[in-house]
Amino acid sequence: MDSLTHIALGACMGEAFAGKTVGRKAMLWGALAQSIPDIDFLAAFWMKTTDNLLAHRGFTHSILFCLLITPLFTFFAERWHRPHNISFRRWFAFFGSVIFVHLFIDAFNNYGVGWFEPFSHQRISFNAIYVADPFFSIWPGIALAALVLMKRRHKKRMFWWKFGLGMSFLYLSYCVVNKLTINSDVQQIFARQHIEHTRYFTTPAPLQNWLWFVVAGTDKGYYVGYRSLFDSKKFIHFEYFPRNDSLLTPVRSDEDLHKLIRFSQQFYTVEKYNDTLVFNDLRFGQVIGWHSPREKFAFHYYLQYPDENTLVVQRGRFAQWDWPVVKSLLQRIRGN
Repeated sequence: MDSLTHIALGACMGEAFAGKTVGRKAMLWGALAQSIPDIDFLAAFWMKTTDNLLAHRGFTHSILFCLLITPLFTFFAERWHRPHNISFRRWFAFFGSVIFVHLFIDAFNNYGVGWFEPFSHQRISFNAIYVADPFFSIWPGIALAALVLMKRRHKKRMFWWKFGLGMSFLYLSYCVVNKLTINSDVQQIFARQHIEHTRYFTTPAPLQNWLWFVVAGTDKGYYVGYRSLFDSKKFIHFEYFPRNDSLLTPVRSDEDLHKLIRFSQQFYTVEKYNDTLVFNDLRFGQVIGWHSPREKFAFHYYLQYPDENTLVVQRGRFAQWDWPVVKSLLQRIRGN
């Protein structure tokens, strides 16, 4: 999830844990602990893009990191707030749960997290919620604003931290139900439309959880389409994108290419923009694919110009958004 959401969730958890004991400092501890796994953003300052793609949400989002960093938070917080009636074990449980919640909810996005680093490079990704979903973030955001404005002993403080955490949990649960519904639908559609595939995934289109991006295919290429929860027909209009592995011959030994293939989990295509060879990671969707079915993919990496690949994960994601595009998104969500 985005950083502001993590901060708001952590603050609500801090208030729940020790708001009455240490006041607003509890919210600060919660926000800091909830944010600490994202310290890996510093790697971008000295790593090249392909290395950073694999490092981001890697070790600092692992269970081992959680186990290592939790005692440090516990040690400093327990001593900072003496005298108090909070045991070392309770501090430890608090920080461990806050940090693990970060690792847990990040796994619901399409980027994936390295829970088992450094022992395994497998990324855990449930693909159930968009990385910046305002319908998830708004509840802890409202709760945080209320908690900041209220006095320390206000009787409504418990209501607001419960509101922020409870509504977020309910919405995430709703997203999981949507995911299961979509997966059930697309499996039936694959059979009806004879979509040949050895792998597939579904992930929400930007900023909501009702329209889903669907990709299915083989090592030869992928079928790409969209499915709304409100679609009445068991049908998806698919566009086919060949993988074009043959285009990679000139750069087959390139180390960056092998890292990109590993990162993409095999969901990639290759194409040429004029004379430029481009690697597409399909997991991050198209720029405005519901509006223009042959639109570029949000993640496209210029293989022959590595220095031109900043912000590669969401390159131009919202660059083409205008009112007709937004209107078409709303219409597509409503179903066909």
